Amino acid sequence: MEELLVVIGIWVILIFFLRVTKCLRYFLLTRWFGVPNSFFTSKGEWAVVTGSTDGIGKAYACELAKRGLNIVLISRSKEKLQKVADEIEQDTGRNVKIIQADFTNTDIYQHIEENLRGLEIGILVNNVGKIQNEYPCRFLEMSDIDKTINDMISVNVVSMVKMTQLVLPKMKERQKGLILNISSGIANFPSPLCCLYSSTKIFIERFSRGCQAEYGSKGITIQCLMPYAVTTHMSRYISGPTVESAEGFVTKSLDCALLGDRCSGCLKHEIVAFIHGIVSPWIIQSGAIQDKILEFTRKTTALEQ
Repeated sequence: MEELLVVIGIWVILIFFLRVTKCLRYFLLTRWFGVPNSFFTSKGEWAVVTGSTDGIGKAYACELAKRGLNIVLISRSKEKLQKVADEIEQDTGRNVKIIQADFTNTDIYQHIEENLRGLEIGILVNNVGKIQNEYPCRFLEMSDIDKTINDMISVNVVSMVKMTQLVLPKMKERQKGLILNISSGIANFPSPLCCLYSSTKIFIERFSRGCQAEYGSKGITIQCLMPYAVTTHMSRYISGPTVESAEGFVTKSLDCALLGDRCSGCLKHEIVAFIHGIVSPWIIQSGAIQDKILEFTRKTTALEQ
């Protein structure tokens, strides 16, 4: 028994040490050193950002342009694409190309490939995403469930795989490139009331880390970012002490580009992930907790109406 307790104690100390070390690396990179702009421009002339007309996607496009890259914006609204393109060109003087595409469709990738042909793409940000419902709900209670399932798989899963397939060959040929795949901290554990969303997001994490293992030695960095709450239209512009603005998260996450194949993207969310890991999954998955969340959701919805 004493030997078992010693082993458990050593394991706990080791886990704590690794967590503290990771937090220190976040602090050093985002507060003191950061990643130089030359790191990003050395990958290639162009950065491609999906879902780039709002929130995190728009913030990545603007920030990468400030760091010296030309930008390809891909989203479904031509009007919004042109507006963001004009903003970036006026603010940074970089070249911006727009590609109109609806990622709920799976026949768009030949069109995208044709429009990317001839561009030296150094960075790909797979950001486009879709939630399963405006509010938390159980799987069978999703609105228009068949369409929601198809759309979420097309947007959250297929888009990342296909976009990676399009840009990776040239990156491999040039022996350099950076692919950032935006997942979610909610995928760290099975998440009731958003189970389809969290499931698609954990696919992103597995795919990213597997690809990094395959192509990291070829000079390509493939990183999965798993943020928690970020203020965006999709998150209904929530606020709070652990919430990051889209611009703040993007700036910090780019300074974490050398932190490995998976990270939360900022120190604040790494701390949230640590606390999330301490909370027992059985508490998160408790039926009573789910009922409380659904009751709160119903009251919130009634007040908004």
